[in-house]
Amino acid sequence: MSDQNEWVVPCRDLAGRKRKLTVFSSEEQVVVVAPPGETAVLGPLEVGRFRAALRDAVVHLAQHDQDEAGETV
Repeated sequence: MSDQNEWVVPCRDLAGRKRKLTVFSSEEQVVVVAPPGETAVLGPLEVGRFRAALRDAVVHLAQHDQDEAGETV
């Protein structure tokens, strides 16, 4: 698996303009960055991508924790 810790999910705002949600893992947290001052509107495909990005970020955190645990043993 790659060492990627950032995922971008395309979406639209309420006016229909293209925007993006960014999901990344930081330390022991998953962070979601939304369009500033905007509402993210997700269609079914984008919801699936958002879900996958969240899942991948959590998996990345778990692998990072395992790597750190292996280094301290």
